[in-house]
Amino acid sequence: MPGLVCGLSGMSAMAALATGVYLLRRRTAVVAVVGSSMQPTLAPGDRVLVRRVRIGHVRTGQIVVIEKPGESGTWVTPPLNRATRQREWMIKRVAAVPGDHRPDAMPADSPGVLIPAGKLVVLGDNPARSLDSRQIGYIPAERVLGVVLRPL
Repeated sequence: MPGLVCGLSGMSAMAALATGVYLLRRRTAVVAVVGSSMQPTLAPGDRVLVRRVRIGHVRTGQIVVIEKPGESGTWVTPPLNRATRQREWMIKRVAAVPGDHRPDAMPADSPGVLIPAGKLVVLGDNPARSLDSRQIGYIPAERVLGVVLRPL
């Protein structure tokens, strides 16, 4: 009988581990840095650990991963759900969240004085090399993968 108890607890431990890994993968992602838009903070080839969050958990100053828009500056894929493959990502710093005043860096034709609900303003740390809100405007919440927790 002791072998049976150990076998069951071992199976329970494996099930718990598998569940933990599944939940961790749903809540986190690893993203590779491509390009120099976040230098000197992040360099090409760096990898970062990202926690998936909703826009209400994003704060000014945090680094986020967002879906890269198409050539026209708009998104051609459906909004994000849990499937993140076949998408290109950009890593940027949050300059403003919903309700904040619009930063001076935004184009003059950007509507309103305050950032609208469900939108972010993001900027690269290396402005000369960054495609960000200065060119593409507000970033919709449904295009945010998550917040960078740390480099790996």
